[in-house]
Amino acid sequence: MKIAMIGAGYVGLVSGACFAEFGTDVCVVDTEISKIEALREGRIPIYEPGLDKLVSENVADGRLTFTTDLKEAVRGAEAVFLAVGTPTRRGDGHADLSYVFAAAEQVAMAAEGPLVLVTKSTVPVGTGRKVKEIVRKARPDLQIEVASNPEFLREGNAIGDFMRPDRVVVGVDSDRALAVLKKLYRPLYLIETPVLATAIETAELIKYAANAFLAVKITFINQMADLCEKAGANVHDVARGMGLDGRIGRKFLHAGPGYGGSCFPKDTLALARTAQELGAPATIVEQTIAANEARKAQMAERVIAACGGSVTGKTIAVLGVTFKPETDDMRDAPSLVILPALAAAGATIRAYDPQPSHAKQSLPASVHWAENALDAARGADALVLITEWNEFRALSAEKIKGAMAGKVICDLRNVWDPEAMRDAGFDYSSIGRP
Repeated sequence: MKIAMIGAGYVGLVSGACFAEFGTDVCVVDTEISKIEALREGRIPIYEPGLDKLVSENVADGRLTFTTDLKEAVRGAEAVFLAVGTPTRRGDGHADLSYVFAAAEQVAMAAEGPLVLVTKSTVPVGTGRKVKEIVRKARPDLQIEVASNPEFLREGNAIGDFMRPDRVVVGVDSDRALAVLKKLYRPLYLIETPVLATAIETAELIKYAANAFLAVKITFINQMADLCEKAGANVHDVARGMGLDGRIGRKFLHAGPGYGGSCFPKDTLALARTAQELGAPATIVEQTIAANEARKAQMAERVIAACGGSVTGKTIAVLGVTFKPETDDMRDAPSLVILPALAAAGATIRAYDPQPSHAKQSLPASVHWAENALDAARGADALVLITEWNEFRALSAEKIKGAMAGKVICDLRNVWDPEAMRDAGFDYSSIGRP
């Protein structure tokens, strides 16, 4: 079986490599020549654990190829996946679907025979209908089935999520499209992965609803953390008590500086706008968006307060700036709000992140970059932990104390033990813990 993957970004590259690992012949196409050349040379443009090995092995075995020639990619493919970007549209918050629609038309024009055109990109409900109209207008002579197959990949664990998913969702309106997708996902049938076949509109909405619900869950526990601080309670114990309830579950109940990344901010906003447009406002999602944005700014204010009300002339060490560990993704990361606010308040910022390639391009040029965590802490008046990379958990209080000039620590991810840090002499604060 051969498929084509339109787009060599995060979703397209991970999905293409994983489908190839299933034994499928996959051709990944992208218009960015430098990206395709890099992939052909074995250089991966994103950081995702295990992806470099997966790509190189499947390229070596001949199942995974890369090209800029759309016609070459589509030739002989039973299914073509659209994995292009759907960024937030400037001005109104809706998802920008121009790349999806353009790619759909180009695939239709390049097709030489019947195929299934599958939307892998995250798109608002109703997009599939518009894609159908585009391909029918472009190629009324050709049978092109349209389907939806949303991705549920967590950055940092994307390969595991693809190979051992909680579920596979396929939105179809024809037996042929369903048969092709079942054939493609057959390896997951063998491990009894639930495959949910729905209408296309339902599949599109499942993706947005899932991401919005998780964003609400994160925002809820962050607000409970604020309440814990006022009441003298411990948010870790609150989260554990909630999470042991099978109706709630323990995941995404970790208090912190707010959510970021490529999905939650964009998808919650797009869902809220679509719901408003259709006359069924999702007010809980709207409030989640507002609360999350406010929280990022509040984190900078928290650091300034911990430093005595002013950071003018002070050096602040920052550990972790990507939106989450095990990725180099900076999209909507809390650090993009926190660091500029501290710099504007007069602080000198010295930061360290294990994967800083995109961070150095995204954060102000005034940020100084350290070689490691202790280098960042050296001589600092205060230390702020924003992203919970595992290597930070192993830092001993004694080593941090030996490096710093001051004693203020703001742990925005609750990585360290409060008692141990205070016993070491630090003015230590965390999120929602006494």
